[in-house]
Amino acid sequence: MLRFIFLSSKLKPKSNSIFSSSHLSDSCFGNPASSPLNSKLARTHFSSLYSSGFLVNSSRTAILGQNGSGFSSPWNLGHGAKSLCSGGEIRRESMDYDVVIVGAGPAGLSSAIRLKQLCREKNVDLSVCVVEKGAQVGDHILSGNVFEPRALDELLPQWKQEDAPVRVPVSSDKFWFLTKNRSVSLPSPFNNKGNYVISLSQLVRWLGLKAEELGVEIYPGFAAAEVLYDNDDKVIGIATNDMGVAKNGSKKDTFQPGVELKGKITLLAEGCRGSLSENIIRKYKLRNKGQGQHQTYALGIKEVWEISSDKHEPGSVVHTVGWPLDSKTYGGSFFYHMEDRQVAVGLVVALNYQNPFLNPYEEFQKFKHHPAIRHLLAGGTVLQYGARTLNEGGFQSIPYPVFPGGAIIGCSAGFLNVPKIKGTHTAMKSGMLAAESAFSMLHDGSYMENYWENLRGSWVWSELYAARNFRPAFEFGLFPGLALSALEHYIMKGRSPWTFKHGEPDHMATKEAQVSSQIEYPKPDGVLSFDVPTSLYRSNTNHDHDQPAHLRLKDPQVPEQVNLPNYAGPETRYCPARVYEYVPDDKGQLKLLINAQNCLHCKACDIKDPTQNIEWTVPEGGGGPAYTVM
Repeated sequence: MLRFIFLSSKLKPKSNSIFSSSHLSDSCFGNPASSPLNSKLARTHFSSLYSSGFLVNSSRTAILGQNGSGFSSPWNLGHGAKSLCSGGEIRRESMDYDVVIVGAGPAGLSSAIRLKQLCREKNVDLSVCVVEKGAQVGDHILSGNVFEPRALDELLPQWKQEDAPVRVPVSSDKFWFLTKNRSVSLPSPFNNKGNYVISLSQLVRWLGLKAEELGVEIYPGFAAAEVLYDNDDKVIGIATNDMGVAKNGSKKDTFQPGVELKGKITLLAEGCRGSLSENIIRKYKLRNKGQGQHQTYALGIKEVWEISSDKHEPGSVVHTVGWPLDSKTYGGSFFYHMEDRQVAVGLVVALNYQNPFLNPYEEFQKFKHHPAIRHLLAGGTVLQYGARTLNEGGFQSIPYPVFPGGAIIGCSAGFLNVPKIKGTHTAMKSGMLAAESAFSMLHDGSYMENYWENLRGSWVWSELYAARNFRPAFEFGLFPGLALSALEHYIMKGRSPWTFKHGEPDHMATKEAQVSSQIEYPKPDGVLSFDVPTSLYRSNTNHDHDQPAHLRLKDPQVPEQVNLPNYAGPETRYCPARVYEYVPDDKGQLKLLINAQNCLHCKACDIKDPTQNIEWTVPEGGGGPAYTVM
């Protein structure tokens, strides 16, 4: 029978240089004065467990089972944890918190930090935990990223003195229109003065440290798979998924049931197209209660290169529109000079593109051969590759963010400012506003609905309102879109009396193959352009192969009966990680093969599949990409 230790001090599953079991300071075990078991005793338990084989260090978690080979007791058992064992039957462990936050990204960590700041200001003790599906905090974070520090200034005003990884101010800001062989300079609409070129994954790791210093409990490597409800349909927390389940559904020797994290308030900060968030939005019809329009998305594909010093201009920012995309497809590229001779280069393709033969990954490979880009990358080395979808619906697509028992924050709700190409600062601010409403609810007896009112009265709302017509203007095509967006930006300045609507949802925009032109892409040269397996290797993506596929088909017949004959199998092209491929069976008939272990967690399939037959769910925690400089 499994043995469990119940400590109110913090034996947390931490698995990287920031959150590792080798850093056994007092802070790892909470405040000794407030803990029934002080830190010294906690360390004694830790040492005895380690020497007995019950506890070992792991790249996935700090606490394993008695056999030391799997995930059989992965949690800090505090805050009212309940035993799993009763008469030999294993039940899900339950842990109680005041606030449970799903997702250790900019929004989730900003919310956690703000909650603990308010606790210190008011001399109140609220328990706050953050659960993160990446093996390490920051592993699944990918963004451009030209960073606007407005929200960080409000959250942590001393960040410049505290060695935040925000060090490279924007030094130049260029905007190009590309043809196949030329680049034409246009007036830059981005106004990036005072902004910084950063790695968001590195900033998130730093925010994680700041949150822990304030007493936030962070659990990386565990995926929130289920929303918990009470009898009144109120959200009371989340449950992580079972671990150690084989592909055929059987329990492996390392099986561990999921853990219930119950909170008086649950905040969902899963990022773009969060699976729990989307379920909540549908269940409570939050999009209809908000601004009413569907969300629209884009896929961002990015590499970080190291280039020669004579070509490196720290802080130089370039955005482009035009080639290689056709005039009916919205998108653009970016080229940002970071620190240490690193540059971020990427392409963003709106997922309402029409041609099913378009391949965003191949468009990106082609883009790097443009003369204006090729000479900058020549002689350089690719350090990392990744991809992620982003919200582009803006103001029109904001759902009502409050549900019974909690709220949706950050990119799960969709606060990206499309003309700025920035969403980190708005995501952080939304998390801070939700934290303030949650604190007032728990401490003063007010209502979580105040989050909606405070959001509407904040600079996030006014900023997104002013930018509301930029993205839908491009429904008319590239050149009309440029003209209309220039009118909005330079003449109307966001005060136009009209609000454009978005077109049809992204998956409905895909035309059938018989009315579309096939696109021939050049073979990769291995110098500037690469095949998918090579790029995938650079993302450090890894999943346990022997687990149930987290990419599920609602109807397994649809790929062969609809997608392949009608759309020429578009899932083989819109996925930037070759998760989907059609292979012949023993009768020579093409069947869809899902290579779930390749998944970058970008969510493009969940969005773009023409029949909405693919459902993205979380795999075992700790899997997926491992970004370090993205």
